Formats: sequence, C-alpha cells, structure tokens
Amino acid sequence: MTAELQAEAEAEAGAAESQGRNCQMLLNRLGEITGIQDPSFLHAALKAANGDLTDAVNFLTEECVKEPGQEAVAVEPSDCEGSAVGKEQPTNVIDLTPDNKDDLQAVIALRFLESLEVQAVERDANRAHKANAAENKNRSKRKRCEVWGENPKQNDWRRVDDWPVGMKNIGNTCWFSAVIQSLFQLPEFRRLVLSYSLPQSMLENCRSRSEKRNIAFMQELQCLFALMLGTHRKFVDPTASLELLKGAFKSADEQQQDVSEVTHKLLDWLEDAFQLSVNVNSPRDKSENPMVQLFYGTFLTEGVHEGKTFSKIETFGQYPLQVNGYRNLNECLEGAMVEGEIEPLPSDQSVKYGQERWFTKLPPVLTFELSRFEFNQSLGQPEKIHNKLEFPQIIYMDRYLYSSKEIIQKKREETRKLRKQIAVLQQKLERYMKYGSGPSRFPLPDMLQYVLEFASTKLPLVVPSAQDSQMTPAQSPAESCGLNEPLQQNSVLETESTENAEGAASTLINPPSQEELMSKLPQPSCLPAEIPECPAPRVVTEEEMSLVRTCLQRWRSEIEQDIQDLKDCITRINQSIGQMYGDPVLRQVPYRLHAVLVHEGQANAGHYWAYIYDQPRKSWLKYNDISVTESSWEELERDSYGGLRNASAYCLMYINDKLSHFVADAAADAETGQFQKEVELLPPELQNYIQEDNWRLEQEVEEWEQEQSCKIPQIEPSATSESQDFTSESGQDQSSGCEHSIRSLSSEHARIAKDQTAQAIANTADAYEKNGVEAALCEAFHEEYSRLYLLAKETPTPHNDPRLQHVLIYFLRNNAPKQVVERTLLEQFADRNLSYDERSISIMQVARAKLKEIGPDDVNMEEYKKWHEDYSLFRKVSVYLLTGLELYQNRKYQEALTYLVYAYQSNTSLLVKGPNRGVDESLIALYRRKCLLKLNDMAAALFVSRAEADVLEGINILNELIIPCMHLIINNDISKDDLDAIEVMRNRWCSYLGQEDMDANLQMKLGELLPRLLDCSAEVVILKEPPKIRPNSPYDLCSRFAAVMESIHGAAPVTVK
Repeated sequence: MTAELQAEAEAEAGAAESQGRNCQMLLNRLGEITGIQDPSFLHAALKAANGDLTDAVNFLTEECVKEPGQEAVAVEPSDCEGSAVGKEQPTNVIDLTPDNKDDLQAVIALRFLESLEVQAVERDANRAHKANAAENKNRSKRKRCEVWGENPKQNDWRRVDDWPVGMKNIGNTCWFSAVIQSLFQLPEFRRLVLSYSLPQSMLENCRSRSEKRNIAFMQELQCLFALMLGTHRKFVDPTASLELLKGAFKSADEQQQDVSEVTHKLLDWLEDAFQLSVNVNSPRDKSENPMVQLFYGTFLTEGVHEGKTFSKIETFGQYPLQVNGYRNLNECLEGAMVEGEIEPLPSDQSVKYGQERWFTKLPPVLTFELSRFEFNQSLGQPEKIHNKLEFPQIIYMDRYLYSSKEIIQKKREETRKLRKQIAVLQQKLERYMKYGSGPSRFPLPDMLQYVLEFASTKLPLVVPSAQDSQMTPAQSPAESCGLNEPLQQNSVLETESTENAEGAASTLINPPSQEELMSKLPQPSCLPAEIPECPAPRVVTEEEMSLVRTCLQRWRSEIEQDIQDLKDCITRINQSIGQMYGDPVLRQVPYRLHAVLVHEGQANAGHYWAYIYDQPRKSWLKYNDISVTESSWEELERDSYGGLRNASAYCLMYINDKLSHFVADAAADAETGQFQKEVELLPPELQNYIQEDNWRLEQEVEEWEQEQSCKIPQIEPSATSESQDFTSESGQDQSSGCEHSIRSLSSEHARIAKDQTAQAIANTADAYEKNGVEAALCEAFHEEYSRLYLLAKETPTPHNDPRLQHVLIYFLRNNAPKQVVERTLLEQFADRNLSYDERSISIMQVARAKLKEIGPDDVNMEEYKKWHEDYSLFRKVSVYLLTGLELYQNRKYQEALTYLVYAYQSNTSLLVKGPNRGVDESLIALYRRKCLLKLNDMAAALFVSRAEADVLEGINILNELIIPCMHLIINNDISKDDLDAIEVMRNRWCSYLGQEDMDANLQMKLGELLPRLLDCSAEVVILKEPPKIRPNSPYDLCSRFAAVMESIHGAAPVTVK
C-alpha cells in the first residue's frame, strides 16, 4: 500500500512538473511578445485569460501603454523568466512603475469581468463562423485523382526505389510534415521510435489520460515511420497521428499551427512516453530518457544585478534566438549569450553589470528557434520579420561553451576594444564623407573637386549688342544689372510711406492711362542672354588660378589618402574581428546543419516546408508536403536567408559532426536499399502493417484501372464515324472491339487527308489506263509517300507546322516504324469517302483487299493504335492551344486559361516520348502565365472594390482558376519565369494584410484565402474542363494555325471563320 501511494505521489509530481514546464513556456512567450519581465503581471494576465495567450496579450497591451519616448523600468531577473534569451525591448512598452501596478491589476480584473459578459455573443458568432467554414471545407473536398492538377497515372502513385516519401497535406498541416520529416531523417531518432515498446503490465496498469494519449501517439508515430520506410507509395497519410496531436491545441482545424509550438508539444509527448519505458520507478529522474539525451542540453547563467551576483543552471530543448538587429547566426548567439551593458561600478572596479550565458552541455541534436514574429502594439497584431539572416553549414560551438570561458572572455574584451576603435574611425571617416556645417553635407573630396572645376571654368566671349551701346556713361554695368539695388534699399523704405499716401490720392482723382500702367510694370534689370550658362569666376588672374589649382589638388590628394587610410584600417580591424575565433583550439566542437524549416507568408498565414541534408546522397532534399525533390545549397540560401521575399528560415537543426554515428548514417556511401535493411529489422507487427498497406495500394491501382477502362473517351466521335467505317463489312473485324477502335481512329485520320489522297489518285490517270488498277495504286502509293517524306524533312516555321497537314508527316518526323507508316498510307487509299469516280472506287477496293491480307504478325496493332492515339492527341493539343490564344487576344482570359492549361497537360505527356511529338511547350507556358497574371490582377481589383458581388466574383476566380493552376504548375517541373510570376501573384495578395482601410470582413476572407494560395498542396477546387472538341474533324487546321501564329506577332486580334 505504501509503495502504491509513493508511486502515485511521484506520478502526481511528474505531472505537476510537466504542467509547470508548459506554464513556464507560456510565460516566456507572453513576456517575449509584450516586453514585460515581471512574473507577477504575467501570471495575473494568464490567470485572467484562463491560460489563453492571445487574450493575455490583449489584456496587457490594450491598457496602460506608455508613450514611445518613455523607457521601461529594469526588473531583477528571476527564475520565472525561463530560458527566453536575447530579447529586444520593443519601443512601445507597458508602464510597470510601482505607482501603476495596482492600476494594471485593476485593469486586468476589469477586462476579465468584461470578457465574461461578451463570451455568449462570441460563442454564437463562432458557431456561425465554424458552420460556414465547415460548409466551405466540405465544398472543396475532392476524391483521389479527381483534381486535374494531379497526374492520374498509377505509376505516379508509386515510390521510386529508396527515394524518400512525401507526406499528404490534409488541410493546413504542412507544419507537421516539415517537423516529422526533419526528425525522421535522424537515424537515431527513427530507431528510437520504431523500437519503442512497453511491457504488457505497464499498458494494462496505465490509467492516466495523458499517459494513454502519449502511448497512443507513439504507436501511431511508429506506424507512420514504418510506412515512410517500407511503403511503395510516393507519399504517406499522417491523419491518425495528426488527429491526436490536434486535440492538444485550442485553435480550429483550419488554422495553421506554429512550428515551434507544435514541436514543443510533440517532443514533450515523446519525452513523457519514453519516460515510461526507461525508468518507471523514478518518473522525475530523466537522465536516462533517450529524448532528453538526444535533444536537451543545459546552460549556465551568471552575472551581477544591482551589486548582487547570481548563478543558475537551466535546461533547454529548442534554444530561442532573436533575428531583428543581427546579420548572421553567430551574431544572434553572441547577443543571446551576453546580455546587458557591462560597466564598472564606481565603488568596486571588479564588479560588473550584466549577465553571461555558457553552454555546459550540448545535445547531439541542437535546435535553434529563430524568432521571426513580433507583436506590433500599434496594430494590435503579430508581424513577421523578413530581415536577412545568414547561417553556415558548419558552426563551431566552442566559443559558447563554459569550458572555453576564460579564453572567450579575453577575446570578447579584445573584440570590444576593436569595435570601439572602429567606432572612432567611422566617426573620423564620416567627418570627411559628410562635410559641412549646414543641413546638407557632402564628401569633402567631391567639394574640393567642384571648387576646382568652378575655378577652371572660363566665361565665354560675348559680342556687345546695340542696347549695350546705348548705356549712359554714368551708368555702370553693375547698376544696369541691378547689383547696386541692395545699397538703395534704405532710401526706398524711407520714402515708401509718403509715396504710398500721395500716390493713392492722385490715383483716385486722375486715373492713369494704359501707357502709364505699362510703363510702371517691373522691367527685368538684365537680359537672360547676358547671364552665363554655367557658374564661373568673372575675374581671375593666371597667378591666382595657378595658386588655387595647386592648393586644391594637393588638398584633395591628401584628403583622399586620409580616407583610404581610414577605410584600410577599418577593413584590417574587421578582418581581425572575423578571425578572432578562427583559432584551431576553438574549432573542436563542430555542428553540421541537418535541416532548415522554412516559412513563407505573413504572421497569420503561410506555408511550411523543410530542406534536409541527405547524408548517403551528399545532397540537400526539399520536402514540400507530398513532393520530395533534389535541391541545392543555393536554392536553400535563396529560400531561407530572408530579405528578398516572404520566405525565410524559422528553425535550424544542427547535429554534432563528431557524433555522426549517433545521429546520422555512418555509411556515407550507402547504397540504395538502406531503408529496406531497416524494414527487415522491424518487429513482425510493423512489417505486416507495411505489407498490408502495399497490398491495399495494388488493390487501389487495380480498381483505378478498371474505372478508367469503363470511362467514355472525352473526344466526341464524328457523326459519320460509325456509319462510314469500313470495318462494318467485315464480320471478323467486328469481333474485336480493340481492332474496331484502332481502325475507327485511323479512318478518321484518313478522312482528314482525303483531299490529298484524291489528288494523288488523280495523278495516276495514265497508269490506270495503261497498266490497270493495281499499277495505279502502286504509283499513287509511292508518289504520295515521296511527297509526304519531303514535307516531313522541311524545317518548320513559326507560322507553319506541316504535322497538321497529314498524319504521316507526324509519323515520319518522329521515326515511326515502317510497318505503321505503310499500313496508315494504305488505309488512306481504302477510305470510303474517295468514291468520286470509277477509278477512285477501283483503287479503294484494291487497297481494302490488301488491308485484309495484312495480319497481326505483319503489324503490331497495339503499337499501331498508340501512334494514332498520339497523333489524335497532338491535334487536340493544337486545337486547345489555338482556341486559348484566340480567346486571350479577345481578352477572354478565364476561358483562355482553361484551354491553355489542358493543352499544357496533354502536351507534356507527348513530349515525354520525344521532342517532336508535341507542340512548343514554351509558347503554351508563356500565354498560360500571361493569363494567370491578367486574372490575378482582375481578381485582386474585384476583391478590393468592396462591392459584395465583385468580391465574390474575385474569390471565385481565385478558387476556380488561379489556385488550381498554381497547384498544377508548382507540382510539376516549374520554370524560373513561372516561379517569378507565382511570387508576384502571392505578394499582391500578401500586401493586403494589415491594411488599415480594409474592413474586418475582407481581412477575414483574405485570411481564409491566403493559406490555400501559399500552400498549393492543400485541397483545391476542381477546374472545370473546357468544352469538348473534335480534333479529328475535316477542318483546315493549318490555315487556322497560320492565322493565329501571325496574330501573336502582330497587334490585331485573330478572327478565324
């Protein structure tokens, strides 16, 4: 009994410790957002908000805000501050002076009472909003392979060899994929999860709800990891694990979760689950917990505050770092480890202010949280920090270790002195580069050069004019130009008052005439033509010029030399600072970058993905939901550093490079099949789970193939295709449905070329009269073959595509088998539509007889069918492209985009077989991109118009056209032009976030749209298919192609009848 009570007490203590850790995490985040460091106020705000972080922030920021010019009062650091390090104080901070503490507590209590009164209203509004969101969600649901952007071929469902698998996004869950993929690619962590097991007695005696949840989550994670190892699918479905994890969050399913928050929760659960297996009798001792050993470290904080020294050791899992104000990761760490100004006290020169942190133990997996979000108090909402922050592939942690304290403190002091020298030199340099005593400052060398140029400028010679000769001798040039007017100003002012009075009276009695008025108008004192075109000295002697030139040139050379010396000195000192920690002694603890978690978007909406280094392949891979593609360090830098676009790194995961056998694959040159080796070591139940899932995949593929075989082809058969098909006379041909479909398609192609075939028959009149019908058929066959062969060899022009003229030109340009070409040409002469005269009928009958003699051994009918299907698809793509271009030039962008998208998709399947199988891919992509940009501008203009009907229309364009098309482009091989266009469109919508002139309703709609716009792998609306076409109809496609291509390079829209 005593043992049970003791176990129960220890379990309660462990739960209390976990709850305290969660509370501490909330306090740290609340303090980071609001800038408040007093734990009593943070506790009061959280208590009044019932633990809700958003409400607590509102309580603390909506009242008692100081003016921007005021400063925060320093508070003594306490244990409640946790491990949040390196924070910057915001400009607008809460007034925490002692006089205002009671007022703030009263405000918190009042806000809490007011919140109780409005909760009922908010609950009703939330129910209505959730119902609407659920309806929208259900409306956007789709079935497997239903979206036109996904390739429905079953081969694209399958995994290729040992290539890592993606993870399905089940609705704004890209954050989960980024975190899990980063952890799964750590072999030691993967081994821990897959080998996790508990005794049956422990499972039976487990009664705590949290313990049951943690065990269930661990079991689901085991199954997910097992599938990621051995599945034959291209991506896995994490729904089961996510449902358990989502239950721990208060936010709605549609809201994206914060990466650091979900990672904290996930690691806490895993830590608690492993604690059950390693040391059941002592739940508070976590030294043997593998999660703690793998991800957790300790650091020592020591310093002096108000004359008192303090020292404490804390545990950390994900170390937080501020981004704002720093250029690279080492600067972030330096700012986090040294906090506060360190100054000597007047009474005791050995005592210093501030504090320093030193890592006492580093985990094998070192994770840095980059704080890229800050709370904007003026707007009352969080904002993302897009500043550029560089980070290395290898970082040496020696300079932050307690064991290196003495040498690092000396180097920091030396660095501090060097930085002071740089500051002095920068001030000196600034005096040269911003010279002057007025508001405008200029570089001193430039000013000296300008003075020299002025002194060297000579006045042009001016010929005296007739007006100048009329100048009286008593009037000097200075007087004529008004240069002496300032000297006369006093006399004018003295007589002005009397003249005004007398002039006013005389004007009333005797009004002046028009001539007098004109004479009294102000006249220019000097003609503009007499003013020099550029400033120049009026009088300068050669001696003066020589002296000025000599002095200015010498001074300028001296100044330039001084500036260059200052710059060189600053450069040398910066190099010394950069090499300060390059000592080999400080390069003994290298950590290699393992994963980078990237966020794209704004603070309240965005998309997450991960870059993970693949050790066996020695390359970076990009894990973007279901897509896993090979990447490069250059792409990682572009997406992760920030500063250029809305994407930037949010979390960095490093691993100890000297413990690579512990956290990474030891075999750097591992061959493909390493996952399969791990599968063989799995427990039997997990191996069976993988086999069952692979069996289900085969069943799904089989069902899909059956569904496809039952579908009606999209292309409409012509009205005469059934009645005029020559196979109707042959009973044995009708016995095979496949044979019927082959000949039906080839007969369509024969009808397209019937005019050309009829001309070939007409040219054989002499041979028919002299040698009979078979000789005429043979001559027509060879002449037509020769004509088509020459056409196939011609170089196509932008306005002409010979492949549209005849099916055999298409076959010959793509090196079709000789048997396919000959049978197709013979079928041209066997077409029933050639019944013009007796000669045509005779040749047709002989050709039909020869067709019947060709057996399955002579021609591979499956191959024959595929060639004709490809040509039919080629004409279909051409019609789609031409229709789309015609609609684009007539500014019907919505209809045009649909045709162009389908043209691109169908054309891609052709180009896989050869470059001449399809049309120019770049042309389709160009006008598809143009349509997208036009539609995006149209949708954005409608959205911001604020008219309800226009807003709905803009949202429909976005949902039904733009987002599905972006989904298609991104999930295929995307070009740089397409990527730039998508970035422009996304930035257009992101720019509307937080606009003050946009009402709350539009902001809410924008918040619902942005996640789907930024995360193109989520559920999307199906794009409607374009109207069905008949690409095999007897239509002069060549002339239409020429007209459209000509109109592209001209200005007039095309019109084809």
